[in-house]
Amino acid sequence: MLHKFDNTSPEFTSIRKEWMALLARAPNALLDDIVGPHIESTQTRWLRRPETGLMMIQARVGGSGERFNLGEVTVTRCALRLGEMDGASPVGVSYVLGRDHKQAQLAAVADALLQDATHHGDLEVKLLQPVRQFLKQKQSTQDARAQTTKVDFFTVAREASSGEDGELS
Repeated sequence: MLHKFDNTSPEFTSIRKEWMALLARAPNALLDDIVGPHIESTQTRWLRRPETGLMMIQARVGGSGERFNLGEVTVTRCALRLGEMDGASPVGVSYVLGRDHKQAQLAAVADALLQDATHHGDLEVKLLQPVRQFLKQKQSTQDARAQTTKVDFFTVAREASSGEDGELS
């Protein structure tokens, strides 16, 4: 849902979707190190204080079939405006999994700062790139763990049906 304070430029919207997805999955320690000092030095006005609720998530059968309700997850959301309430200052929004209000606030501040051209380049290098690397590392670790449980059914079937002389029976 778009609000009147959202920048609706198509190229901006796709870039913002990417960084909001990264901020939602960013490790709390990294967000706190990079964005934390901005909270103390910048005036923030709450539009929606952090609040926790449930969201229904959906899945698809086989990844492409009909949608079905998979279950509910806990989500914390918030919205804030950096600077004065003049309408020209950026608005930061965040939705994060879990109940961590601090993480939601840090992600919203980062979203607002990334909309400001003076902070965007610096935060791209200091925040978004490390988050991308962290998520890539996390994915490769999960892939490696999953790979250890892989069973080669062809080999198992071939060994089970082999005779004493090594020929298939």
